[in-house]
Amino acid sequence: MVVVLDTVAGRDVRPRHPEKQSRPDAPVLRKPDWIRVRAPGSPVFRETTSIVREHKLVTVCEEAGCPNIGECWSKKHATFMIMGDTCTRACAFCNVRTGLPQALDPSEPAGVADATAKLGLTHVVVTSVDRDDLADGGAAHFAETIRAIRAASPATIEVLTPDFLRKDGALEVVVKARPDVFNHNLETVPSKYLTVRPGARYFASLRLLQQVKELDPSMFTKSGIMVGLGEERNEVLQLMDDLRAANVDFLTIGQYLQPTRKHHPIVRYVTPDEFKAYETIAYAKGFLMVSASPLTRSSHHAGEDFAKLRAARAARQGT
Repeated sequence: MVVVLDTVAGRDVRPRHPEKQSRPDAPVLRKPDWIRVRAPGSPVFRETTSIVREHKLVTVCEEAGCPNIGECWSKKHATFMIMGDTCTRACAFCNVRTGLPQALDPSEPAGVADATAKLGLTHVVVTSVDRDDLADGGAAHFAETIRAIRAASPATIEVLTPDFLRKDGALEVVVKARPDVFNHNLETVPSKYLTVRPGARYFASLRLLQQVKELDPSMFTKSGIMVGLGEERNEVLQLMDDLRAANVDFLTIGQYLQPTRKHHPIVRYVTPDEFKAYETIAYAKGFLMVSASPLTRSSHHAGEDFAKLRAARAARQGT
């Protein structure tokens, strides 16, 4: 659990989530044993932290309060979040700062590329805040970052993009830069969008994923959701069918964890057995790759999962 207020450089205190300040505190359920993780602190973790700080990079690992940061950074696996640390939307589940973002940093793509090379990453994940203030939603910045990484490193590249809602032509710019995996998360079932993801539209996100395959059938597509937000089991199964109709290859399902008492409450903790059942059903529906567990996150084990994803496609094609 994190706080809603951030102390900035010891000078003042500003709200991280100004839109949530007046909300009543939501109840917080006690975490079950299967959610607990070790605190970070290994020498490699500190080395990863140093490289991230040296290049003045933002990571979703820190901004979103990911529970897997200790494990991932101890393996030099960091997920870079480009275009700043401030999002133009205010989703009820997310801990990323909300507000008016600053101008794009033209040196950021090179910084991400250099950090990728220094960390020795074989697979890099690049995500971003929503930038509704930009004419293209930040698509050109994504493309420039992909090209910079290609020039500096042999790493395979996975992007986790916003929905580029009402940004005509933005998706084409990113796909043309040819990331190896295009990820866009649905986050939750459609009945929860108004309370969980009010700035987005379920079918627009589905269509985005479908269009990626239309533009480049060889590109792997990926999407993820959280559970424990009050969704019904049949809604999750229908969402699986919707993603398969859009030819999505890879599905991730993880437990929603409430960042603060001002965020959407956890309705319940989904058991490991339920996650295993979701995984079995998703494979039966035709996904090439499924990761479903309480601590699953979009970029958790992304490199290992990408290798499995390629192997699964080759096996299905008989090559």
